[in-house]
Amino acid sequence: MARWLVTGGAGFLGSHLVDRLLARGDEVLAIDNLYTGSEENLRAAKQNPRFSFRVADVRDPLPAETGGAPIDGVLNLACPASPVHYQRDPHLTLTTSVLGALRIVELLEERPGLRVVQASTSEVYGDPDVHPQPESYWGKVNPIGPRACYDEGKRVAETFLVDAHRKRPFPLQILRLFNTYGPRMALDDGRVVSNYLVSALRGEPLTVFGEGTQTRSFTYVDDTVSAFVAALGLDHFDGPINVGNPEELTVRELVDVVAAALGAPLRVEHRPLPVDDPRQRRPDISRARARLGFSPTVLVAEGMQKTLADFRGRVTPNPVSTP
Repeated sequence: MARWLVTGGAGFLGSHLVDRLLARGDEVLAIDNLYTGSEENLRAAKQNPRFSFRVADVRDPLPAETGGAPIDGVLNLACPASPVHYQRDPHLTLTTSVLGALRIVELLEERPGLRVVQASTSEVYGDPDVHPQPESYWGKVNPIGPRACYDEGKRVAETFLVDAHRKRPFPLQILRLFNTYGPRMALDDGRVVSNYLVSALRGEPLTVFGEGTQTRSFTYVDDTVSAFVAALGLDHFDGPINVGNPEELTVRELVDVVAAALGAPLRVEHRPLPVDDPRQRRPDISRARARLGFSPTVLVAEGMQKTLADFRGRVTPNPVSTP
């Protein structure tokens, strides 16, 4: 039985990963400072005797064991991931990524063979000039912009871990995630899928920034979790791996997907583009296919229906304007 430490384990993605690891028979210790996570996401996990949870901060020294036995690895998902949340406290965001990676490196001094899977992000590519984005692209990031606390924090976290690997190799994988969505997303998450579902269910107009021609790729949470589990089986590190859906949608096309899931027409409200908002975002997943056997299996229309069903149970409609 493998034993894993999942940081950010009460978050949207972290809690789904916890459930998957428990389902395959592993033991899991999750930590989360609950800045954006919620223990409600772990309601099912807490019924499992192989699961334990601590309210803790990844910036503090990390536990080296669970249930009295040493952990086999760390899956580091700790960090606010949406612009609304990570810009609310830029210092917390930056230090969570940077100090979190440092704490893992310190833990490696104690446990040299520890497996590490680092959740990085497509934001390391910034507003890219190369499309689709391969892992070899160094990115175009504004180091002092409003998104820099997240973008640069994740880039430095990669640097910390790769430099540690150069010094003393250990089983490391870095996954650059592209727009994961699904059940348990926070209602105030601030990313486009959750924003649109909440607005649609409340009968409010959907906000489209600019003309809505900017593109994103949307990966259903089950597919992203499968990539993490596959990464645990790799021993050799030869660079970061993009994890995402190569199916590219414009924001206007996403409005149509949400309308189809809801079965009702939706109103749209246009606003100016935010600062440093990427124009295009689509992964080259050649390495993920080769290294992880990864390819998305859940179509966006199907994933949106599943996500909508979850949101229906949590969003209170506006009785005046519900479509």
